[in-house]
Amino acid sequence: MNNFIEELRWRGMLQDMTPEIEEHLAKGMASAYLGFDPTADSLHIGHLVGVMTLLHFQRAGHKPFALVGGATGMIGDPSFKSAERNLLDKATLDHNVACLQQQLGKFLNFSEGASNKAELVNNYDWMSQFSFLEFIRDVGKYITVNYMMAKDSVKRRLEDGNGLSFTEFSYQLIQGYDFYHLWKNSNVSIQLGGSDQWGNIVTGTELIRKMEGGSAYALTVPLITKADGTKFGKTESGSVWLDPEKTSPYKFYQFWLNVSDEDAAKYIRIFTVLDQATIEKLEEEHQAAPHLRALQREIAKQVTIMVHGEAEYEMALKASEILFGKSSTEDLAILDERTFLQVFEGVPQAEISKESYEACASLVDLLSEQTNFIIFPSKGEARKMIQGGGVAINKEKVSDPQAKPSFSLLQNKYLLVQKGKKNYYIVQIK
Repeated sequence: MNNFIEELRWRGMLQDMTPEIEEHLAKGMASAYLGFDPTADSLHIGHLVGVMTLLHFQRAGHKPFALVGGATGMIGDPSFKSAERNLLDKATLDHNVACLQQQLGKFLNFSEGASNKAELVNNYDWMSQFSFLEFIRDVGKYITVNYMMAKDSVKRRLEDGNGLSFTEFSYQLIQGYDFYHLWKNSNVSIQLGGSDQWGNIVTGTELIRKMEGGSAYALTVPLITKADGTKFGKTESGSVWLDPEKTSPYKFYQFWLNVSDEDAAKYIRIFTVLDQATIEKLEEEHQAAPHLRALQREIAKQVTIMVHGEAEYEMALKASEILFGKSSTEDLAILDERTFLQVFEGVPQAEISKESYEACASLVDLLSEQTNFIIFPSKGEARKMIQGGGVAINKEKVSDPQAKPSFSLLQNKYLLVQKGKKNYYIVQIK
């Protein structure tokens, strides 16, 4: 148990909140919700700030609701977007919603035994019951166009000259009704969200006040950026996803391992549940020896385990050490094929048939002629470097140029050749 607001405050996760929310939370267990748009079949690390907010809310003894927007996902939130999103069909949205529900279960306690068990809700369940006429009659009459036009997210789109469709314009009203529905039916008194959602969230508190005369509260967390001003969670290859098929655990681990020192000091508070004393001790260690990257290593460990589990973290760690530290043939052998190829992405590759490999008379032949001179341009150079101890195969040094190759193949099809300290080659036996 802890004070939710204080927890967010020291972690740098508090942007705005409505008056009296702290007094409301102090009265006992409260319920809050945070929404996720199912525009893809996986969350990405940009969603993690919201997920961690719900996690801290539950750890403080309160009841979290995760809302997946099966209805609002059909429209697309226009908040601070420059153009209208592509609309998704219901079958795609249903698939995406199911995937998001599964991922959220890794962070929140949904077990029946918990007094503050997390709940998953889909706003399609209640919004699909409305006809258009019913909605504009029963809900739309409570919020004026002037009120909706005054929102920064709407004004910016209009000022940019891109316009706003009626579909998008109605989004804040639908999100506002979600809050009202959960307030009335599930005793949800707080809506959480990113700072770009403030306008949509307070539309909900306004609806609750006008429709029922009730009180409701709002709290937002800051949008996370990188120290260089670029968008958090984006790499050259795109978003960093929680789905291991979209972003492998190895690449996921590498993302966190490679954040800047400035970002690491911020991210370790936001994306882990480590306590303040532990984090401050890690920061001291990092300042004393920045080259050891204590903060980055701990963030990468904590977040990878939270998202992918201990076994995938261990594999990602082994994979990282293969390139940047000491490792063995056994370390290579435990990697699955996807991770192995990602570790050595961009490394020159040569292919030979299984028959040619088995018939190969010597290492010199294998590393020159049999592999089309990709590794060594001549037999003489191969012989000289092997004799000098500069060649390893599957992380084992080789010393006899005339030895017949008889190595165990990695994943039953690969040899990893290391020439000198930094030059790697993959030989695929087909």
